[in-house]
Amino acid sequence: MSSSISPIRIGIVGVGKIVRDQHLPALAKDRDYQLIAAASRHGKVDGIVNFPDIETMLGVVPELDAVSLCMPPQFRYEAARKALEAGKHVFLEKPPGATVSEVEDLKALAAKQGVSLFASWHSRYAPAVEAARIFLASTNIKSAAIVWKEDVRRWHPNQDWIWQPGGFGVFDPGINALSIATYILPAMYITSAVLDFPVNRDAPIAAQVAFRAANGSDVTMDLDWLQTGPQSWDILADTDAGQMVLSGGGSKLAVDGNIVHEEPEAEYPMLYRRFAEIVHAETSDVDLAPLQHVADAFMLGKRNVVEAFFD
Repeated sequence: MSSSISPIRIGIVGVGKIVRDQHLPALAKDRDYQLIAAASRHGKVDGIVNFPDIETMLGVVPELDAVSLCMPPQFRYEAARKALEAGKHVFLEKPPGATVSEVEDLKALAAKQGVSLFASWHSRYAPAVEAARIFLASTNIKSAAIVWKEDVRRWHPNQDWIWQPGGFGVFDPGINALSIATYILPAMYITSAVLDFPVNRDAPIAAQVAFRAANGSDVTMDLDWLQTGPQSWDILADTDAGQMVLSGGGSKLAVDGNIVHEEPEAEYPMLYRRFAEIVHAETSDVDLAPLQHVADAFMLGKRNVVEAFFD
């Protein structure tokens, strides 16, 4: 942004762990933005005005240009509608909504209102993802595997919403993998899935999903939320140019065991840079492919009941 353009006056909604860990540091360093308000039932941001809900924030701070919505996906649609109807640009934390159809409705509303809507897939902005896309585009992919295994107690301690309908369960991290896979791999569709539901939860704790890619190759996905010790956030592909391993959630790329790309993480600063770009270009960026795959997995998947899970 040039110095002649005023910063985007932004408010943030849903002040939880991800906001404190990622959104606030990214906004603090970005001259394209001025954070002027926050709304949350449970958290506050020091140094700015805080409100209990988005309705109050929009009413008291009409000069807001944009809002960043970081509450659980089950509650994001109504907040997004209110912001769009008020003429504000909207940044959606991932996943962009609890259903595909509600995000499609938000896309239409943003276009009608002449404002920008951004579905922010942060893992797609991991430092080695673009290099992986370029590598795979240059060769023939024989098969691919997504292995995304982490410890839910470490990353989502006592977060009941994530186990409720619309909370996605293990697909909350799994959709990060899908946001990368749908960017670097050929178009694909699900052929089968098995979802493991703890007997006391309404969302899965593990999943095994099979895909068929447009080029005819098979892609598998193994999601698990009970992995302790080292965490696994990997996408592997066997190709004519060797075996590619994109590891660390997209931070490191290796081919046949040789590291070819590795950089420090800068996902959220890049997300906000992209949001500023679309705001000034007066357009939207809403890719629903990762969310559609999750919906398809729930629709096609076989439900397998497993032992109870307790935090």
